[in-house]
Amino acid sequence: MTRPLPEDPMIRSLIAQAKRAQLTRRTMLAGTGAGATALALAACTTGGSTELNPAEDQSATDKTLNWANWPFYIDEDDEGNYPTLLAFQDQLGIEVNYLVTVDDNNSYFATVRDQLALGQDIGADTVCLTDWMVNRWIQLGYTQPLNKDNIPNAANLVESLQNPQFDPGRVHSLPWQGGFAGVCYNTEETAEVRSVSDLWRPDLEGRVGVLSEMRDTIGVIMLENGVDISGDFTADEFNAALDIFREKVESGQVRNVRGNAYTEDLVNGDTLAAICWSGDITVLNAEAGYEKWKFLLPEGGATLWNDNFLIPIGSPRKTNAETLINYYYEPEVAAEVAAWVNYITPVAGAKEAAVAIDPELAENQLIFPSDETLAQSKIFRGLTAQEENEYQAAFQAILLGA
Repeated sequence: MTRPLPEDPMIRSLIAQAKRAQLTRRTMLAGTGAGATALALAACTTGGSTELNPAEDQSATDKTLNWANWPFYIDEDDEGNYPTLLAFQDQLGIEVNYLVTVDDNNSYFATVRDQLALGQDIGADTVCLTDWMVNRWIQLGYTQPLNKDNIPNAANLVESLQNPQFDPGRVHSLPWQGGFAGVCYNTEETAEVRSVSDLWRPDLEGRVGVLSEMRDTIGVIMLENGVDISGDFTADEFNAALDIFREKVESGQVRNVRGNAYTEDLVNGDTLAAICWSGDITVLNAEAGYEKWKFLLPEGGATLWNDNFLIPIGSPRKTNAETLINYYYEPEVAAEVAAWVNYITPVAGAKEAAVAIDPELAENQLIFPSDETLAQSKIFRGLTAQEENEYQAAFQAILLGA
């Protein structure tokens, strides 16, 4: 059933802005974050067993909020403003400092780990990280439980994401966006790339980029090898994919291993094809004004993931953060963000709201994937603590030698 749009002038304004954003999206291509070679193996450690106490909430008197997120991950206008955030600030009276400081899960964790272990404020009242890293923060006691009374719109969370293994009942986290890791290529400079194996063609030697996220890069290689990464795969199956990755790095077939900054290499032409994230390529094409790069779910399969809101243990503005999360779970707001970022929204009702922005938007398989599209992807299964340490250490050793 189609959900009727509200008469609220603010929502109507957001829809109008989103229609314009579909035509005028721009990117933030000045690089963010460290390259993969700067990552330290210490980022893979667990540690810290002291029970931490949440910071005292000062939201009643401090109407500010710091939000740490990835590049290309919120709606933006031609002046570099964030329309939904401006509307939030006007409506709720909370000033938001939006920080584009997450380039890679491990590198971000490495910068804040010591403060988290002491229960200190890390300078972010909410941060969006990927499922497996969320699992680590929750296990280490680095997050504050959510007060759902402040997030009534959490009821709009799609059913399939309500009880993940790492956070049953969504006590500590709520999804921000989801997406695919697949392959892309420069349509002007190279032939079609439809599989991971195509990245290893001789004509692409030294012009391939891959992600510093282990689960995405190794995940799509394992899928190419016929391994079900969502199932009980073995260490031998993981290591077989790792051996392929190592050989391609050491031979020079792979030019760069990067976090979100891999997009810079595509834009400046250092790389012509890459293992990449779905929504980023839409953003790059919007900046170029035409489909210069093409994204595909690889023939062997894509990885599927979600990034999630967390409230760090040391945040002194917890209620403000929950108010922000609640706002972004309004279907009309979620639809506007989806219109810009082109990632999978977790908010039920957003597809119906997207029709008011652009009927074709509601049919976009990268935002509202069908069962058939989802069947072409797998979620990398949860790892044991021993697997996490061993697999990450092996992967990082290759990055450090790159």
